[in-house]
Amino acid sequence: MSSIPLVILAAGRARRFGGVKPLAPIGPNHEAVIDLLASDAVSAGFSPIVIVVNPDSGPQIREHVATVWPDDVEVRFAVQERPFGTVHAVLAARDQVDPTRPFAVANADDLYGAAALGDAARHLTEEGTNVLVGFLLRNALVGSDPVTRGVCEITDGRLAAISERRQVVAASDGSFESGDGLEPVALDPDSVVSMNLWGFAPEMWAVFSAAMEAASNASEDAEVLLPEIVSQLVDGDLPVDVKSLRKFTVTVTTSRCIGITHPGDLDVVRAELVREVERGERPQELFTLRTPRDP
Repeated sequence: MSSIPLVILAAGRARRFGGVKPLAPIGPNHEAVIDLLASDAVSAGFSPIVIVVNPDSGPQIREHVATVWPDDVEVRFAVQERPFGTVHAVLAARDQVDPTRPFAVANADDLYGAAALGDAARHLTEEGTNVLVGFLLRNALVGSDPVTRGVCEITDGRLAAISERRQVVAASDGSFESGDGLEPVALDPDSVVSMNLWGFAPEMWAVFSAAMEAASNASEDAEVLLPEIVSQLVDGDLPVDVKSLRKFTVTVTTSRCIGITHPGDLDVVRAELVREVERGERPQELFTLRTPRDP
């Protein structure tokens, strides 16, 4: 499999979380979130790993990576100077990758697993076109606190629409519902949801640049999000020169996506990761970390 760059979005401020979320020690051996994510990405064949940070927590993340990660992992950094959304964050990484190659994007606070990341890498290597790796709703919630999930409508294996559903919670009987006032209230556990694991054709750099420029012309504080741009592409509301960019293949995985949203998620996540190791779904050790992490 040819190497494909993975852009990890770690520039979020996470003020309500009360710390640097990508560095939260959640692994069985106290590995940080970003350690687990990067190890899965390397196993899936991604390289280089490009981490987008903000000016405040960026130095901590850089120091952690420099101290802990093995030398044979090709890692690069980019800085998102101002919080103008995830499209702006992705554009911050543009100079760190080959602009003629497809690339993937992932959140720094979600653990997608090597299998799901491998689906993205395989599609980008073989097809080089836009792709979304979708997760089943029942495999994409951790803990009992409400979260937001993008429910996908899929037609002939391609993304037709994304509906942001807020206040999504799981009941003890395995059912799911949303408290955002929209219909339907009950959500199918097998609904496919987006967890922002994307693969993009290289022509998307121009699309992101144009979208950010248009937004900044409308407002100096414009925030542009990846799901919004994807939705506009799919709906035909965003002009593009390359018509194939409107098509997003959806690869549905049965892997579990473990996301960290609230401080109360940490204990639940730690327990779930231990169970994954015990079931053989996750390796006991990551790529060789240079120093043990403190609890």
